[in-house]
Amino acid sequence: MWPWEHAIVGYLAYSLCCHTVFRDSPGGLEAVAVVFAAVLPDLIDKPLAWEYGVFDVGYGIGHSVFFAVPLAIFVGTIAHAGARPRAGLAFGLGYLSHLPADIADTAFRQGYLLVDLALWPIATVEGQPPGPGVLEAFLLLFGRYAGDILAGNLSTYLWVQLGLAGFTALVWLLDGAPVLREFLQASHRAVRTLSGRDTAASRENESNRR
Repeated sequence: MWPWEHAIVGYLAYSLCCHTVFRDSPGGLEAVAVVFAAVLPDLIDKPLAWEYGVFDVGYGIGHSVFFAVPLAIFVGTIAHAGARPRAGLAFGLGYLSHLPADIADTAFRQGYLLVDLALWPIATVEGQPPGPGVLEAFLLLFGRYAGDILAGNLSTYLWVQLGLAGFTALVWLLDGAPVLREFLQASHRAVRTLSGRDTAASRENESNRR
C-alpha cells in the first residue's frame, strides 16, 4: 500500500475509536501521531531493504508483529506518563493498523493472504527490490501508479482508493479538521497577542508624549 493509503486507514480507525470510546473527535497531536505511526513501518523497512539490502523486500522488522506490539506498548506507556494517553493510543493504533492493511491489500490485489510479511523473523518474504535505492524505487513505482491514473486506467483498486480518500476527507472535516484547526487557533492567539502588545505599546508611547 502507498503511504497515503496507510494514513487514511490509520486515521479512519482512530477517528472511529475516538467517537466510539471517547465520544469526541481526534485532537491535532493525535492526528499527527496516528498518521506518522501508520506510515512508520515503511519508513523503517523500505530503506533497510531498498537502500541497504538488510531485507530482500520492504517487509522486515518494521512490519513484524513481534516488534509492533512491544513498540506500541512502549510508546503508549511513555505517552501515558507524559499525560498524553490518547496520543499514545493513536500511535499504537496507527502502527498496528499498518500490518493488517498490507495483508488485506495483498489479498485484494493478488488473491491470497501474505501473512508472512507480519511474522519476521519467524517467516520472511522473498523477492527483489524494485530499484537500486529508496528514491529510485519510489520513483519507479510511483511513475507506474501516476501513469495509470493519467492514462485513465482506473482499476477497481484505484476506484476504491479514491473513494476511501474522499470519504476520509469528509470524516476529517466533520472531525473539525484536526491539525489545521490547532494551527488556525494558534495563529489566532498569536495575532491577538501581537495586537495586544502593539496596542499596549501605542498607549505607552501616547502616555509618554503627554
